[in-house]
Amino acid sequence: MSISTFISKVIGDKTQWRQYKARAKQLPPSYRTALEALERYLTYFGTGGDGTAMYADLVDLFEQSAANQTPIRQIVGEDPVEFIEAFVRNYPKGQWILRERERLTNALARAAEEQAKSV
Repeated sequence: MSISTFISKVIGDKTQWRQYKARAKQLPPSYRTALEALERYLTYFGTGGDGTAMYADLVDLFEQSAANQTPIRQIVGEDPVEFIEAFVRNYPKGQWILRERERLTNALARAAEEQAKSV
C-alpha cells in the first residue's frame, strides 16, 4: 500500500482534506490552535476510516464559534478529551474505537478475575 493510498483511507479525498486545511488556516489563531490540537489527537487515536465529514463538521463548529466569538472552553468544555471522544461517537466509523476499548476493558477484567480465582 502506498503512502497516498494510506492517507486517502485515513483522511479521505485529498481535495477535501486540502479544503479543510485551507478553512482551518483562516481561523483566528486561538481557534486554529485548538482545532489543530484536536486534529492531532484524532491523528494519533484514529477515527476508524474516512474522517473527511468529521473534519469538515469540526471546522464548521470552529468557524461558527469564531464568528460568534464563543470562548474555546465553552466549545470543548473543561475536558477536551471527553469533548473529542463524544464528537467522534457521532460518526459511524468512529464507533470501532469504542467497541475496541470495551473489548479491552472486558478482557482485562476477565483476566484479573481468573488470576484472583487461581490465587
